[in-house]
Amino acid sequence: MAGDRGAGDSDMVTVLLGGDVMLGRGVDQILAHPGDPELREPVMTDARGYVRLAERANGPIPSPVDWQWPWGEVPALLDDVAPDVRLINLETTITVSGDFADRKPVCYRMHPDNVPALTALRPDVCALANNHILDFGYQGLNDTLATLAQAGIHGAGAGLDLAAARRPAVIAVDDKRRILIGSVAMKSAGVPESWAAHRDRAGVWFIWDPSERDAADDVASQLLAHRRDGDIAIVSVHWGSNWGYAIAPSDVAFAHRLIDAGVDMVHGHSSHHPRPIEIYRGRPILYGCGDVLDDYEGIGGHESFRSDLRLLYLASIDPASSELISLQMIPLRVRQMRLERVSHPDSEWLRKTMEHVSRRFGIRVVVRSDNLLEVSR
Repeated sequence: MAGDRGAGDSDMVTVLLGGDVMLGRGVDQILAHPGDPELREPVMTDARGYVRLAERANGPIPSPVDWQWPWGEVPALLDDVAPDVRLINLETTITVSGDFADRKPVCYRMHPDNVPALTALRPDVCALANNHILDFGYQGLNDTLATLAQAGIHGAGAGLDLAAARRPAVIAVDDKRRILIGSVAMKSAGVPESWAAHRDRAGVWFIWDPSERDAADDVASQLLAHRRDGDIAIVSVHWGSNWGYAIAPSDVAFAHRLIDAGVDMVHGHSSHHPRPIEIYRGRPILYGCGDVLDDYEGIGGHESFRSDLRLLYLASIDPASSELISLQMIPLRVRQMRLERVSHPDSEWLRKTMEHVSRRFGIRVVVRSDNLLEVSR
């Protein structure tokens, strides 16, 4: 599928896609400006407890760390591959609000003065339609939107009303090519229905019933209304459970309908580990990109999923046809709340796992000589 071209080729557009970025809670506590560590979780009431768990697993973490610490080698790797657009799912409110969401057991917040830890990755767009963006109420959402705007980062999928939540992020690649990104959330990912944006109320772009045929058509039409010749349209979807590789038939159908309607890529997330990949009609569907950064290090219970291993995805698109040219993955490991390159055995584990769980879609995965993974068909 890839041919001889790679990221950075002038004849294509390359998009970096990452799953959940959770810079709050324990990660916030090792940064230069830790916020209030209070938690209201059944098993943890102080965010510094997650730092201690990580240190117990892999050794002491310096405090405070510098802004690039959580990303480790990733910024240098991305400088080499030079993606045109960088898209992640931000699962952390950026606020000092103490207004914990009612009856929600896990809430994430990062102090606004720690936003350089986010900008160290240089994301262009943060998908915000997820189950943590209102962890600290409307004030937390407002603070997050304001902080991202001040940092020059586009937010998509949440806003002060429904029109704002549905408004796509538009990133110009050059004079002729743009990327359009919309972000939606589903109840299956733990997003409360009460968080849905309305005409006169802030919230997220919420999909009430993905099994209804017009649900995907509505998302596509909202996004594609902004499309010009040469644009590439991406829908970022927060859906599904935290663990497991099974995909709901309604999610497959929803993704297919998006692409049938003209969307070029589906960027799925919510699970704490990577989930299957499909190439449908020449367009990529990532059913779950997994976590990129979190404070789960040292927490047991799901070892078979190897959630310490992470993937960043590089999708290269032909702007003339909007079809996928190549899909590469950067394999990473988290240790001491910091991303690092993995060993060849870990790359091989990820290769075999991704190929196995994606076998229903006819996906093959190879390990390249530079230790990146690449999808083939």
